[in-house]
Amino acid sequence: MAQQENLSVVIHAAGDLRLENRPVPEPGPNEVLLKINSVGICGTDIHFWLDGGVGGFVLPKPLVLGHEFSGTVVRVGSGVQHLKAGDRVAIEPGVPRENDEYVRTGRYNLSPTSFSSGLPPDDGAMCRYYAHSASYCYKLPDCMSYEEGAMVEPLSVAIHACRRAGVTIGSKVFICGAGTIGLVSLQVAKTMGAAQVVICDLSSKRLEKAKEVGADFTITVGKGTPQDLAQKVEEALGSMPDTTIECSGAEFCVQAGVYATRSGGVLILVGLGPASVNIPILNATVREVDIRGSFKYSNTWPVAIAMLASKRIDVKPLVTHRFPLEAALEAFETTKKGVGIKVMLKCDPKNKNQ
Repeated sequence: MAQQENLSVVIHAAGDLRLENRPVPEPGPNEVLLKINSVGICGTDIHFWLDGGVGGFVLPKPLVLGHEFSGTVVRVGSGVQHLKAGDRVAIEPGVPRENDEYVRTGRYNLSPTSFSSGLPPDDGAMCRYYAHSASYCYKLPDCMSYEEGAMVEPLSVAIHACRRAGVTIGSKVFICGAGTIGLVSLQVAKTMGAAQVVICDLSSKRLEKAKEVGADFTITVGKGTPQDLAQKVEEALGSMPDTTIECSGAEFCVQAGVYATRSGGVLILVGLGPASVNIPILNATVREVDIRGSFKYSNTWPVAIAMLASKRIDVKPLVTHRFPLEAALEAFETTKKGVGIKVMLKCDPKNKNQ
């Protein structure tokens, strides 16, 4: 394969996003070479483009973006047994490098040595060809599209968050933010048994989409205090929620999450915002509101694929825009404007179908 065949989306510094030709990688013994089909643009990618970093991750060198992706196996390493050329796969981007205590206890997402596609210093998959650990590539059933395969990554974020939150049958849930993560968290919470879910956002169009995919109540965030928003949540549900899933990263919503969550309940922080925010810690303390972090995912890909294959969860309505890889800059601009939900890059010029 010639070098010019591997067109890639590369961030060099804040505001400096380029399309470049890079070499096609050689898969290692336990890797596969993938022909990438679909890559979702995430809020993290936008932060790297606009700010040069996010959540403590900064750019030490030019970086190929992209961590929500699916594709086709082109070639397998000598040690790979369970995959073959032609297999369609969804890819888990986070791969532990060492068998440390976090890996041994099943929380490999917390391993400090973990490889993670599209997070410094590891290149991502906004490109034509990409090599990845075969153990973290999962076959897609025939009933699932490549775009659904790429959406397994944000769906996994939601599954991990709802697990950490303890969402169960009869739960009342408040979700802050109706972007992709908020909307898949809504669907996962309902699938896990939540009785009622209320979701808030600044955008009325995103809240319309939330109603479409199963929200019981929606709240448009406007003027007012975090306490005002918490009061609206309680009025909508008829009681304070058992769980709040904060997906925006905004200080206002973190504060509202504390005030809204019932005493003894759980506030899960999913959105990556500023390094520090002010929170009403005394309110959380005296009411025993558990504030928990949720970082990426672990052991979620098989569950997410099963949920999509069974049609218990439908992510298709969330993909609102599609661009060829060559139009990546336009795709990033579209995502920044917030005019849709999930913007998808189609990387295989010979297969731009879903």
